[in-house]
Amino acid sequence: MRKFRDLVVLLLVIAGFGVSLDLLRSAVGVMSPWFGAVVMLYVTGLSAVAGPLFLLRQPRFLREFRAWEKGGRIYRALGVPAFGALLRNTPLRHLNSKVYLRGHAGVAAVLAQIEAAEAAHSLAAVVLIPWLVYALAQGRFLAAAGLLAVQVAYNLYPIMHLRSARVRLGGRI
Repeated sequence: MRKFRDLVVLLLVIAGFGVSLDLLRSAVGVMSPWFGAVVMLYVTGLSAVAGPLFLLRQPRFLREFRAWEKGGRIYRALGVPAFGALLRNTPLRHLNSKVYLRGHAGVAAVLAQIEAAEAAHSLAAVVLIPWLVYALAQGRFLAAAGLLAVQVAYNLYPIMHLRSARVRLGGRI
């Protein structure tokens, strides 16, 4: 019964997102950077709502760690640990409480949630790229800079933080 309820909720959210995207399309057009940013947000939102039914997985080539990730030096140089502290020590923590060990079923379950969050941000990052490229091609450099800032803050830093968390937790699932 719970799965049925989760499926109904997912379908209602998809319908709601569809209606709101159509309204946004009418207001700003599909080539607007705003439209791209909202589509990107919807990808992570749908991933979160679908979580009780299935967890996203990274493709194998993205799931595996590179040697430089295991050392952590580059992530430290980029400030990823500070970004992680920002997430843990502010209300941002509540965006996805399933990626924390405290009060969770165990390391394997948390690793699965971390990979799902990483996969959602990876997919969202890919989804945003066409709008970023289009803004650049149109010479809309301020819009492109805004989308790039969103890409870095909303997708790239979370991906790096989640990958470093997987490394710290023993990482392979």
